[in-house]
Amino acid sequence: QVQLVESGGGLVQDGDSLRLSCVVSGRTLSNYIMGWFRQAPGKERESVAAIAWSGGNTVHLESVKGRFTVSADYLERTVYLQMNSLKPEDTALYYCAARFLSGSWEYWGQGTQVTVSS
Repeated sequence: QVQLVESGGGLVQDGDSLRLSCVVSGRTLSNYIMGWFRQAPGKERESVAAIAWSGGNTVHLESVKGRFTVSADYLERTVYLQMNSLKPEDTALYYCAARFLSGSWEYWGQGTQVTVSS
């Protein structure tokens, strides 16, 4: 089994930075994609960024490009989401997730709240 545990959320002001962490425990996920998602109250969940453990290829949501950066430390089994220049519209519950290369998102963390005040 796989467990994903996020941390690093909090209450910050417009323009501040946060770094979210997602620690992976359980089986090895070397052929998996790790993703960050967010869901704001009353809105659909959206994919923010993703990274492949193998190769390190990344993708980012258009609205966060240049502000958010996803990275991974394979030895530490941790995926990060560095968030700079935060805006009130980034306020949401942020989730870490994992899926096999061609599969659906099958493992999810419990989420960490990010609140950006104006």
